[in-house]
Parts: sequence; structure tokens; C-alpha cells
Amino acid sequence: MDKQIIFEDEHIRAIFLPGDSNTLVLSFGDLITRASGLSINAEKSLIKYQYNVIGVMPKQKSWFPQASMVELAKAISPILEGFKNIVGYGGSMGGYAAIKYSNLLNMNRVIAFVPQYSIDPEHVEDRRYAEFFDSVANKDMQIQPQDVDAAREYVIVYDPYFSIDREHYLKIKELLPSLHTIHLPFTGHEALSVLASSSLLHDFIEHDFDEIYFYQQVRKVKKQSKFYFRNVLAHVLTQHDEMLLKILRQNDFQLDERYFDIPLKQAITRSLIKTNQATELDFQKLGIKVQRIQEDANYKEGLQTSFGLILVFNLINSKFESYTVDTLLANKSYLVPIVAEQTGVVNIELNNEIYLLAMNDRKVIKLFKSEEPLTSDMSPFLIKKYSDCFAISYKQLNLSCDEQGLCEFTEGSIQPTEQLTTISY
Repeated sequence: MDKQIIFEDEHIRAIFLPGDSNTLVLSFGDLITRASGLSINAEKSLIKYQYNVIGVMPKQKSWFPQASMVELAKAISPILEGFKNIVGYGGSMGGYAAIKYSNLLNMNRVIAFVPQYSIDPEHVEDRRYAEFFDSVANKDMQIQPQDVDAAREYVIVYDPYFSIDREHYLKIKELLPSLHTIHLPFTGHEALSVLASSSLLHDFIEHDFDEIYFYQQVRKVKKQSKFYFRNVLAHVLTQHDEMLLKILRQNDFQLDERYFDIPLKQAITRSLIKTNQATELDFQKLGIKVQRIQEDANYKEGLQTSFGLILVFNLINSKFESYTVDTLLANKSYLVPIVAEQTGVVNIELNNEIYLLAMNDRKVIKLFKSEEPLTSDMSPFLIKKYSDCFAISYKQLNLSCDEQGLCEFTEGSIQPTEQLTTISY
């Protein structure tokens, strides 16, 4: 039998997918996997094991209002009565629904990834989803004692170091009489993405809960997950630069250049540079291309920010940044100091050639040889000499550098963080 819609109202759509197993899976969608035609959350993995599935898909960001779910329960009760093993599954908003309606829909086991306790601002400090709270549709929406039962088995997967989700977990934990918890550190709210695996989902649905077994399976999956690796790296960057280098040196891998978004790529580049030991191979492992290298540089002077760091142009990520003198001298191949004597256009010397620096309104910086014409979308940076300092500007914006060494262009009169002074080293 093909998939068919078995219930629908303004908030949810339920799709029935018949299978050959003795298990019925209630798969709840989330903010991303909302109702679209006959699509079901985790459909490919569930089909692989021939499960009978009811996909309960949200049509709005309304957190499965109780009135809709009560009507759903009435509509699907003949199907529910045909199964002794009913498993609820979902993440975030879907994880909330799987727990909240476990009694209503007579589930034996619930697998909830990073679930919410409620999105009512009166119930939680978390404000990520407060804009979706409707005082009428979501009245008394918090998970309550009458929603759960000791006869049902609950499994929650979450990151104990992610304080926003931990708040929800701790409130839910107080209500669940039979709770198993899988900790997934350094994944934030991405636990479901990290553990996307057909075989692991099958284990969660079928396998008797054994903590050692489940942690073994989780480790296997997360080691292969780009989402996990990305989140670990993001966490490492806030802790220790040398740890990132250690991860690279101890593992053999090659990431695609599109693996990281621009902000994380810049953060990783800066972290490696600050170790004063990174090589081109380290950057290449992370999919970070080193397209230009300065050869035989002998820096002696430059511009200093208000925090005592040296302003440079980073050849790897094509951005203005600032670093200590030691870091600059240890990374002369990648970092070119900005030098200024008078008012004029900003340029750098790279391998005995002069390059003009210019940017477009999308904040993309390019290098142009001194004799090369600019493209129509690019405008040069100007360096302006004042009586007691220099400043760099792009149109009406001024370059501002913070104490971490990050630089951005801001509007307004020149502030202390935008003042640069000459330095010899």
C-alpha cells in the first residue's frame, strides 16, 4: 500500500506508511522537516527496515498543539490498536512531541533528541523559540506528569555542556520515571544531525537498552559525522589553539573546502596561525586553500592597534586581522603587515610586487597589481594620516580592531579601536 494522509488540520499532517514489521514508529518532524507533500521524517532509514510508520509532520512552527494531537489520536486509534510495539521518535520540536504525547498515543519507547520541555517564556529561560509560542494554541503545553508513565521507556540524547538544552533536559528528567540518557558532548543542538544513521536508528527502536552497547554504537557513528567534527572544532577553538593542531596531527583526513562556513573557517585559520607551528599541510587537511604565500619576507615595521597587536593582511582568508609580533614573525608566509607613512591607498608588498587592496559591498577583498585596473564593483581602501594616528577606511566605514585581533568596518567618527600607530620591531 502506498503512503496516504490519514489526518490533517491547520497545524499537523499525519502520513501512514505501511510496512512488514511488527513495530509501528511514530516519527515526528521538527522546524526543518515540516510537512511537505507525503514526506516523513527519517523516511529512508525507516523504510530500510520495513517499519510501519506514521509521520506526524508539523505544518507550522506551533509545537504540536494539544487540540490537534487529541484529534489525531482519535483518527489513528484503529492503527494504534493493531500494534503492541509503538515507538516515538523525533528531535527538538519532534522530540518534545514524542515525550509529551507518549501516553496519548500509547508508545512503548520514546527516542527524543534535544527535546524541549516547553517554549512558553513563563516556563523556561530559553528564548530561541519564544516567538512561536501562542498562548491559546500552546496553553499548558509543558510536559506534565499525566503525559508520561513508568511503563514506558524514554531515551533522551543531548549535549550536557549546551546550557540551553540542558535546562529543558533537567525539567523533563524530573518527570520521567524510566529515563535513559545518552550524552553527546560538543554537539550543541545538532545531536540528530550528528547521529543520522539507519543502523543506529534501528538500534534505538529495537535494541534493549544497554548503556555500554549504545555508547559504542554512538561513538562509531559520530566519528564518521562531519557535523560532530565541525562542532568539536568549534568548541576546541574557544578552549585551546594547540588542541586543534594536535587533532590535525593525530588524524589522517582531508576535508572539502566547503566543509566550514566563512566565520568558522576564519576562526580555525586564526587558531592555527596563533600556534606559531602550523604548516600548509595542516590548512589543506581542513580544506583551507593557501593560494598565496609570501617568500623571504623581512618585516621591520607596521601599524599597531589600540590593543598593541600588529595589523596584517591574512593571505589565507583575505582579511584584515591583528596579531602579536611573535605570531607575525612565525607566520611570515601568510601574514603581511600593513605599512603606512602618509595618506593614500592601502597596498602591500608581496614577493617584491606591490598590490593594491580593494573591497566590494559584499565585503570580499581582492588584490590588484599596482598597474592593474580595478573591476567596477571594487573600491580601494584608503589610509588616512592624522596628527596622532592613522586610520583605514572603505567608503564611509572605518576599520576597527578588537583585543582578540578581529577587524571589521564600522560607521561613525573615528574611535580608539580604529586608531593605528606606527611601530618598529
